Amino acid sequence: MAISPELLEILRCPNCKSKVEIKDDKSGLKCTNVECALVYPIRDEIPVMLVEEAKAEKN
Repeated sequence: MAISPELLEILRCPNCKSKVEIKDDKSGLKCTNVECALVYPIRDEIPVMLVEEAKAEKN
């Protein structure tokens, strides 16, 4: 079971409040704000939306 579009629409980055999107490899949710760009892991099909668990991923 993937993350539903409805859930994805309401989830926001806890750090900067920007939208998040699913990474191409489905391993996490990435903040769409290029200044923040934190990636929150998905474990057992549940997004872990804790800043302490996120990793920075700059492009």
